[in-house]
Order: sequence, then C-alpha cells, then structure tokens
Amino acid sequence: MKPAFKILSPTAILGYGFPEESFRRAIAEKPDLIAVDGGSSDPGPYYLGAGKAFTDRTGVKRDLRFMITEGVKNGIPVVIGTAGGSGAEPHLEWCRQIILEIAAEEKLSFKMAVIPTDVSKDVVHAALDAGKIESLPFVPELTHEAIDATTNLVAQMGVEPFIAALKAGAEVVLGGRAYDPSCFAALPIMLGYDEGLALHCGKILECAAIAATPGSGSDCAMGILDETGFVLKTFSDERKFTPESAAAHTLYEKSDPYMLPGPGGVLNLRECKFEDIGNGQVRVTGSRHEHTPYKVKLEGSRPVGYRTVAIAGVRDPIMIQSIESILKAVRERVEKNLGANADARVFFHIYGKNGVMGDLEPVKQTQTHELGIVVEVVAPTQEAADTVCSLTRSTLLHYGYPGRVATAGNLALPFSPSDIRAGVVYEFSVYHLMDLPQEDLFPFHMQQVTPQGATA
Repeated sequence: MKPAFKILSPTAILGYGFPEESFRRAIAEKPDLIAVDGGSSDPGPYYLGAGKAFTDRTGVKRDLRFMITEGVKNGIPVVIGTAGGSGAEPHLEWCRQIILEIAAEEKLSFKMAVIPTDVSKDVVHAALDAGKIESLPFVPELTHEAIDATTNLVAQMGVEPFIAALKAGAEVVLGGRAYDPSCFAALPIMLGYDEGLALHCGKILECAAIAATPGSGSDCAMGILDETGFVLKTFSDERKFTPESAAAHTLYEKSDPYMLPGPGGVLNLRECKFEDIGNGQVRVTGSRHEHTPYKVKLEGSRPVGYRTVAIAGVRDPIMIQSIESILKAVRERVEKNLGANADARVFFHIYGKNGVMGDLEPVKQTQTHELGIVVEVVAPTQEAADTVCSLTRSTLLHYGYPGRVATAGNLALPFSPSDIRAGVVYEFSVYHLMDLPQEDLFPFHMQQVTPQGATA
C-alpha cells in the first residue's frame, strides 16, 4: 500500500493571501507538496497582452515567503503554476525576481526549475497551415493576422514538464501557463498515484478553501491522496468541507458535469462519489483519467485601442423610464457631431437595470429609483478616446429628453475629473487548441538559487 500523500494548497491564487495560523497548522501535518495556482485567464485579456500581473507584488511576495521558506527548510517541494497571473515570459520573470529577493532576505539556497510556456508564432503559424489548430466553442477560426497581432502567446502545459523538473531534482518549480490541476497532480503522478484521483484532487485544490463552506480563496486546504481516493480538509475553525461543497466545486467552470478535458486526456467523473467522513472532511473516490490525443490550449491577446470611461449616477424617474431611448439618441447625436472622424466605439453600461448580464438577464428589472451609468469609449488612440468620451458625457449630461424638468444637468458625477483614462485595451486573439507539435515543447531551465542570486 502506498502511504498517504499530502498536498497543501495555501491560497486560491498566489497573492490572495491566507491566515498564518491556517498555514502553520497545515505545515504541522508535514505535507509532501506545497503547490499553488498562480493565475487564471478569468481577469481578462489585458494582463496577458500587457505582460502585467493582476495580483499585487507585496501580496505575492508575502505568500511566497511563507511557502518557499517552509518548503526549503523542511524538504517539501514547492510547485507554482501560471506564474505572475498569466504565465508568459514577463510574468515568469516578475515572479522569479520575487523568489530571488526572498532567497536573499531569508538566506536560502535551493535548486529551482523555471518552465517557460511561451509558444513561438512560427510554431502556431505552421500548425494552422497544417490543419492542427481547433477552435473552442464560440471562438472564431484562428487567422495568421490574429497570430501576428498577438503580443504574448502561451500554451497550457500539463503535468509532464513539472514531472521532468521534479525528476531532475528541483526543490522549487516555477511554471508558466499551466492547466490548473497540473502543479498539484504532477508529483503524485510521478510517484505512481492514480492520474484521475490526482488530477481531480488538483482540480479542487486549485482554488484552495473556496471549495469548502463557507468558501474562501484566502485560506488553506489540503488533499490527502491514497490508492483509492483522496480526503479534503481545511485548517480554519471557520470552515469545513462537505460533500455538497466539494461536488459543487467539481462542477465549477465546466460545461459538462461529468467530463473535464485537459492536456492529453479527459477527467471522467461519472462514477465519482463524495462522502462525509466527519470533522469537516470529505473523501472522494471514483475519478478516472482517460487519455486522448494530446492537445494544448493556446492563449494570446492583442491590443485593439485605448479606453476612456466616465461614471455617473441618474436619479430622475422620468429619465430612468426612458433611458434606453435617451442613450440611443445621445449615441446618434455624438456620431452626427463627429461625422467621418467617429472612429470609436461607444458603450453604455447601465447598472441597476439589467447591468450585469444585459440581454442575457433572465429576470428583467423594469423599475428602479436610480441608475449607475458607465460610459466606455474605445478608440485607436488615447486622445481620440478622450475626445469621444468627453463629447458623449457632456451630451448625455445636458440632453433634453421628453418630460425633462431639471435644467442644471442629468447626471451626478462622483469624480473630478469625470473622465478616466484606462489605457490600452486588449482582446483575446488566440483561444484555441493545438496538437502538441513536439514532446519537449516546454523545456525547463534549472538554476541554483543562493542568497547571492541565481546561476544556471
């Protein structure tokens, strides 16, 4: 019988934080692995395209200081996936520099493997020409123009690159963009634990205690693997796992409740069972991993213009009653005033009246006593976005709609200046599957880290 294998997930995303008490309790149980998912595509395309992290540097350094210090001192491997939030080269280097600072400050020495996941545009162009690119649902077909316009282009790696780095003796593994469960599942799979159980355990642990109740992305969780299943537990007196919470998170971000695709396989959960074993712990069994032709998910984003926004409130019931027709008329007046120079897109986001889901809202809100309106303009230059936003805001501010009583203005503007430059706008340009062109697509670089720095 294999011994129990303990995987500590300190936080849902690196930088979200965790209570020190929870972390100390978890370390006292002597985990075999400390792993964390460093990012996600959820915050949108800007962070990937701009090469910026969406979590705060101070928060990331605080989390990593606990993880790496305890990991190195206690001989526990530390594995990080999707470093820097999006996992491209600038995100990876940003996170690497933080780790080097920690090593210097804590007087630590260790072997660190860095795994870039940036994919050459030439590789993707060739795959597109060879018919080896597949669009995901609701995503347009990939074009060579979209590839060329992309700033940062990454692929989600599976467990294999992590395993290669760990086999080579890495004590800390810093990975680029990765399939979320990979950083948790790689080491146990390398040691012979069941793939399906390890990946399913990783799928839940990727969000740490969010899968508990009450859920929290800023608290620790542990998965304890054995030969036939795994146990989930937390380290805070405030929360516990239940069969419902664990099952609900298994369904999280899935279009199919039973089949979860990933690099090189599908996680089959048709026979999965969740059992309450007491003390706020749940045992999970029945997860299976079925191999499929190996494909990786590509992610890339490109700049599409510049954004300026203005935020305003509306309290006039007459204006609220006719808000859709008023905004339509304002848009038309702005377009007429700008004429041929109107190379910009104007959006009105109406909060308080179906503002979150818009046309997809199943329960339409027809009556409200106030509205929040966000005027958004996207244009080829920041100056053009500023101009169109200014004209749109002033037109809406003084627009004379039928029944209007007020004369001083229609909008309550909470900020001065009222118009806010939001900078470059990115959109996802690549969000497709690609046949794995070569087994060694994600080579790692081993570095010896000391308090003085890192050497190859």
